[in-house]
Amino acid sequence: MRNAFIEELVTLARQYPQIALVIGDIGYSVIEPFADEFPERFINAGIAEQNMAGLAAGMASEGYHVFTYSIANFPIFRCAEQIRNDIDYHKLAVTVVAVGGGLAYGNLGYSHHAVQDYALMRTMPNMLIAAPGDPMEVRACMRYIVNNPQPSYLRLGKAGEPCMHSEIPEVFPGKWLNIWKGKKHGDTYLTTGATLEFVHQLITKDTDLKNWSINSMPMWSMKVKEAQARQVEDYATVLTVEDHLMDGGFGSWLLEATSIHPDLLGRIKIKSLDAKVCGMVGKQSTLNAEGGLYKMTS
Repeated sequence: MRNAFIEELVTLARQYPQIALVIGDIGYSVIEPFADEFPERFINAGIAEQNMAGLAAGMASEGYHVFTYSIANFPIFRCAEQIRNDIDYHKLAVTVVAVGGGLAYGNLGYSHHAVQDYALMRTMPNMLIAAPGDPMEVRACMRYIVNNPQPSYLRLGKAGEPCMHSEIPEVFPGKWLNIWKGKKHGDTYLTTGATLEFVHQLITKDTDLKNWSINSMPMWSMKVKEAQARQVEDYATVLTVEDHLMDGGFGSWLLEATSIHPDLLGRIKIKSLDAKVCGMVGKQSTLNAEGGLYKMTS
């Protein structure tokens, strides 16, 4: 996903001279194509993420669309005040890019476990969450964000994610993308972010799940809750899947979105990470398994 992000950013920056990239002294071997081609629009703010966010807000107030870039929690939790007061409140075109969502940096411990980021970012009333499930969705989200500048949070996997789409899909906040068509009016997995890959692997290997559908929702926010009930109505069961804690996560967001339709609430089930992973260190697949994410039945 990182490579798709920087390739798309460079392509878009050739069309839009207001695009800028600010990093927190990280991302080397990834960000060089942008830095080399657009040195006047590239800034290394150093290991000072709050300054990075404040700088981005100032640049955005002068007409730039700024992408801030760092790993896991560092561009989010360290900058929560600046994101809330400077970026979201003023509806500025700043896209906060976090690489390594979920437990991608699990070997580095709890400081790098991005398992509470949805909970923070989805409470910002003007914030668009973009959590693509594959490189094609990354490109689609990037194009939407640039053409619809606003406060946004782009949550990327670490590296090596396969493409689930044969071409770049059309994305829109709150819109479900069908990946695997199962039984009509049957059951579906609904993923956001990098969980799309292993749900796809599961459903293609387990014949007992052949009638399940897979849908991905790469973009969502506080403002698109009203559109969810209509999509939930198409399925008997909607099992949300996320590499995040249940509290404040994607599944909880969907329950909130359908709370005014009590007849639909029973259709929604949540698969998320057990909070015990917060005290664990290990590779991503191990921690996902320990957190219960691979036990994918409803």
